[in-house]
Amino acid sequence: MDVREKLNILSAAAKYDVSCSSSGSRRSAPPRGLGDACPAGICHTWAADGRCISLLKILLSNACKYDCAYCANRRSNDIPRATFTPKEVIDLTLEFYRRNYIEGLFLSSAVVGSPDATMERLVKVAKELRTMHRFGGYIHLKSIPGASEKLLHEAGLYADRTSVNIEVPSERSLTYLAPEKNYASVYAPMNYFAERKIEYGGSRGRYTPNFLPAGQSTQMIVGASGETDFQILTLSAGFYRQQRLKRVYFSGYVPVNADKRLPALTTKPPLLREHRLYQADWLMRFYKFDYDEILDAKHPNLDLNLDPKAGWALRHPEFFPVDLQTADYEMILRVPGIGVKSAQLIVSSRRYCKIRLETLKKMGVVLKRAKYFIYHPDIPAGVRQFYPEIIRPLLLAPSKTQQLDLFDSTPLLLPSAPATTNSLPSVFPSTNVIPAKAGISLPKPHLLAAG
Repeated sequence: MDVREKLNILSAAAKYDVSCSSSGSRRSAPPRGLGDACPAGICHTWAADGRCISLLKILLSNACKYDCAYCANRRSNDIPRATFTPKEVIDLTLEFYRRNYIEGLFLSSAVVGSPDATMERLVKVAKELRTMHRFGGYIHLKSIPGASEKLLHEAGLYADRTSVNIEVPSERSLTYLAPEKNYASVYAPMNYFAERKIEYGGSRGRYTPNFLPAGQSTQMIVGASGETDFQILTLSAGFYRQQRLKRVYFSGYVPVNADKRLPALTTKPPLLREHRLYQADWLMRFYKFDYDEILDAKHPNLDLNLDPKAGWALRHPEFFPVDLQTADYEMILRVPGIGVKSAQLIVSSRRYCKIRLETLKKMGVVLKRAKYFIYHPDIPAGVRQFYPEIIRPLLLAPSKTQQLDLFDSTPLLLPSAPATTNSLPSVFPSTNVIPAKAGISLPKPHLLAAG
């Protein structure tokens, strides 16, 4: 089998691994070396499904010794098998980089023979690229559970980032779906890398040039087993705090095998659930939310109709509306529609002037959501009360805008809004009108003010 055939097989086999972000490294190009993994040297290109395609993303081999129920490369599957030699991967990486096809390498592998034998080949690729070819581009290596600490240490010295996949969100499900694996072997390399990062003087958010400058990540499959979103976020929060992971990736279950232990092949991938989990993960990483604030035992799953931030706000009316002129930064961050940069701009700007609605628009605040959660002088007194049962249907109301046909030479003219005596700003809905689907009556302005 020639290299082209191997590349077709092993690049396709790697598509189910989504933990391939290339950000976070600042490796400088060696003198007279090739490539540079500084932020300006990494090109982030994204596929239609949101996955990074700036790296040469391949498996070293798909001839796996394990028979995991959810894996397309399990040993019982009748599929074409192939295995690269380390030299073939090195040559591909260098030639693709010289042609400007890629900005780095993402190298994973099925377990061939033993964990140590597989990890040794992966490390050999990274070591020779760095030492013999002086390659300074980005390298992400997959860590093999069960590999020796010596090989893990070498991987940390030559790779920018490593990852070991947790696979499914509970050990009970892992034992059921992949009886040859266990959580202990998965946690071992995670803990080893976390300890070495501390030893080298690094922690989450700090750059350690001598050992895994871009840290480590993991991936879990969502939908192959019955865990709730609360269990998934609890596990993710533990990874961030204890193992100091940079990212936790969620992969919506894709039915590739007919197995009685798995959902039916006709099951649709839970892509919206995956999206909501990423939003919740973002809240934990950048918005100062704890996992048990986003979800709890009473609300174990994320609302697929609302983003997690808006869902939290509607469940906690005691915090709203928020006065942007006096609220602290952490509380402003919790207002739906206000991001990190906008919150920083609000805090810095309010010392010099009043924050007006037009100012918020210029800051990038999504007033379509934020307007229901803030106390503001531009908002009439009659709508300053916070009513979650009224706000929820307004957030879910379909947009009144219409997508025009790309090739329609006579686009449909939208009817103009009828004249009204209501003096509310245009960004606020009429207090007497609510979508018919809501099934509730909105109180009159004078009743809102009286309440």
